[in-house]
Amino acid sequence: MKKFMIINGPNLNLLSRREPELYGTRSFDDYLPELRSYFPDVQIDFYQSNHEGDIIDKIHEVGFSYDGIILNAAAYTHTSLAIAEAVKAVTTPTVEVHISDLTLRESFRQHSYLRPVCVHTIGGLGLDSYRYAIISLLEDETQIPAAQSGAPNY
Repeated sequence: MKKFMIINGPNLNLLSRREPELYGTRSFDDYLPELRSYFPDVQIDFYQSNHEGDIIDKIHEVGFSYDGIILNAAAYTHTSLAIAEAVKAVTTPTVEVHISDLTLRESFRQHSYLRPVCVHTIGGLGLDSYRYAIISLLEDETQIPAAQSGAPNY
């Protein structure tokens, strides 16, 4: 059985309450059982922290024993060299995930420290960005749609 770890960064614990017009009205806790149902033969673990060091510690903890990491570092995507270096230091392939389409957002969100150290970047597909990240780790990249410009970001 493959093992994947989803790591969510700051403020993602507020999904469904934080800017629902941008991130949707579902919490990640509500979405996780549905996500697991798509992949009954995959162990999907989940971790969320608002603290950079805790995210780094989790990457170190699972980065040599899991089959994949799905990382939504949220705002740390644009600011944290330390998280990028943690991803680079481990052997587990990591997919960068975003709920919204960063190309339609503020200019400072255009830069990602994670993109160069991740095997894929998937975003703009709402919470289903996580599902497509798992599909990419299962090596079926042909099923991954592009983010839809002009479509709702959730």
